Amino acid sequence: MDARSEPPASRRSGTGRPLPEADADSVERWRAHQGELVDLLTWVRERLGGVAAFRIGPRPTVLVTAPEAVQHVLALHPDRYVKRSHRARLLIGDGVLAATGEAWRTQRKLLQAQFTGRGMRRYEDRIVGAARTTAARWADHARTGRTFDLGEEMRRFALDTIWRALTGNPLDDTTAHELTSVATVVAALPSLPADQVDARDAVADDLARIDEVARRAVAAARDGSPGPDGPGLLQVLVDASSEHPEYTDRLVRDELVTLLVAGHETTATTLTWLYLLLDRHPAAREEALAAGGEGSPERRAAIQALVGETLRLYPSAWILPRHAPEAEVLAGYHVEAGTDLLVCPYLTHRDPELWPDPEHFDPRRFTVAGGRPTRPGAYLPFGIGPRACLGQQFALRESVALLELLLPAHVPYFRSVPTRSAYGITVRPDGPTPVTLTR
Repeated sequence: MDARSEPPASRRSGTGRPLPEADADSVERWRAHQGELVDLLTWVRERLGGVAAFRIGPRPTVLVTAPEAVQHVLALHPDRYVKRSHRARLLIGDGVLAATGEAWRTQRKLLQAQFTGRGMRRYEDRIVGAARTTAARWADHARTGRTFDLGEEMRRFALDTIWRALTGNPLDDTTAHELTSVATVVAALPSLPADQVDARDAVADDLARIDEVARRAVAAARDGSPGPDGPGLLQVLVDASSEHPEYTDRLVRDELVTLLVAGHETTATTLTWLYLLLDRHPAAREEALAAGGEGSPERRAAIQALVGETLRLYPSAWILPRHAPEAEVLAGYHVEAGTDLLVCPYLTHRDPELWPDPEHFDPRRFTVAGGRPTRPGAYLPFGIGPRACLGQQFALRESVALLELLLPAHVPYFRSVPTRSAYGITVRPDGPTPVTLTR
């Protein structure tokens, strides 16, 4: 039976039915051809449903895409399905994305208030400032007819925005150049050696550059040297050491780099995908601009829908690994103690039973009543539950602020487009995105 037909109440009690499991020969054929993990996961879901197992090692790995099971694992019982070492620990150290247990609770509590409600309002001027800087740069590109890489422009904008939020300073060219090492390490993570020492050696120069930028920024915050926009989030982290001795320079560095990675890589990737999608669906841009006048709530809602639909197709967190230390019953199925699970928003968002014509880009899903499923766990571009992305409001606000300025002014003409996607920490276009601008 497909797990999508199971009742939402999954319990520990009882033994549960055996998980449907992919046959070993099919998995071996996939391994022999060195296919993408997403191809194997897609195959498993299509044939076995929203909760299913496959084996790459001796113990089965469980794929979770059915909304009720997603909700059960991430939101209802995060204490039973735990997060283990983060793939990016080499880069982010003990930052909040990688932290667990009591350390995670302390770090999460400190940061939570900075990205909701009143905390978000203090960053509004900084977000708008970064958007205006990018809009001015695009106006110059349009005037000169220069060809530039759209993905790099989006990365520069998102990095400028989070840097202003962290330090109170606009991003200068030198710092921007040094912090390209962040994207370099993020892109390299899936292919680094399994041995931690060898992996660190492979990206040692980039890590050294990142550490030096972080050292200077932390020193400036400890010296009480705010940027022109005033103290930033980094000051909050530095001040925390008076109450929490664990906030050493090393942990502050780890949180700073975590926020740089999470605060710019995902936003830049989302905005790049959005423009690639608009290139194929130009009417969506016209519909968004026609929804209302400049600055109107109607236009802003339509632009938010563009972002929402882009995140459906290319969620910020395309896969969320979890681990079951004890035996569990999930959607009626028995999960052995010690099992690894892969919650996959990318595939949940492309389930035709949840999203009709799921491969089609249609922002109206987010503006028309009944256009999107309301079942918990059906839409989770930033994750759900206590470990959902802290900065999702920040990311959405900066994306809309930039698009409100750029969409009416320019239409990028792509000289070439990537033909593949790269599945790492994010799903990103696997190739350059050279464009020129037309008005």
